[in-house]
Amino acid sequence: MASAGRITTTPNSPVLATTYEGGDVLLLERLLERARYIEITPDAIARHTGGGGCELDPVALGELEGIGGRARLLVHGVGLSIGSYEGYSEAYLRLVDELFARFDIAWHSEHLAYTTVGGENLGTMLAMPRTGEALDMICQRVCAIQKRYPAPFLLENVVHLLPDAPGEYSDAQFLNRIAAQTGCGLILDVYNMECDAVNYGFDVDAFLSELEFENLIELHLAGGTSYGGLQLDVHSRVTAASTVALAANVMERASQLQAVTYEYLKEAVPSLGHDAICGELARLSAELHI
Repeated sequence: MASAGRITTTPNSPVLATTYEGGDVLLLERLLERARYIEITPDAIARHTGGGGCELDPVALGELEGIGGRARLLVHGVGLSIGSYEGYSEAYLRLVDELFARFDIAWHSEHLAYTTVGGENLGTMLAMPRTGEALDMICQRVCAIQKRYPAPFLLENVVHLLPDAPGEYSDAQFLNRIAAQTGCGLILDVYNMECDAVNYGFDVDAFLSELEFENLIELHLAGGTSYGGLQLDVHSRVTAASTVALAANVMERASQLQAVTYEYLKEAVPSLGHDAICGELARLSAELHI
């Protein structure tokens, strides 16, 4: 991968990655037995300071330093809000600055979404309008972020919580254009696509037929739950058989894929348990041949 922040990979066999959000070193040690990448979320390992600021938790940083050379780190954020009209979060990027200063980061990524409006946090992520104006804005911001860090930057598709506004591009075309104009890579969240298919009839096959797979660097897999007839983007379960099958389908087409990441929320660890999480990594390794 190039150090200028643009994805220039060669065909490679993807490896297994998983989430770690601090505070459970026994789990971390077990994850390192199978995962070659550990995904960390700056927002999740940060703590509030006086004056409304935030900083990375020294305890969590110490845990990550203990990984040594056993795995590389991936930074995956939720608080950048790259699609907010008034601009993305510099407070979030200061956390990323500190992580890059301390660790060897393989790549970093964010969701193609906005989480704040007028400075107010929405408490969730909303998908971008797929217009030429939004495309230009996102591409300018991606290029600025690429110049700031010496590692590739990736964007991830998100669940559509609200009906889409009229757009000039399909979901796949919008992702393709961003990657083409900036050189950034893509993360495809397979479970997010399944949620959209259940909730509003999203055509997964049509999306995949349009997507330019050479931009795809990472897959995200997760398991969630349903409520009130909706499939929720809450990473609290092991992956369903349908999710694994869809991931296998995508992997056959994605020659540049580097990592397949099993994600779960820190809040779900007590109910899942260490054995189930590590068992899921073993299952995915076997079924996806990674």
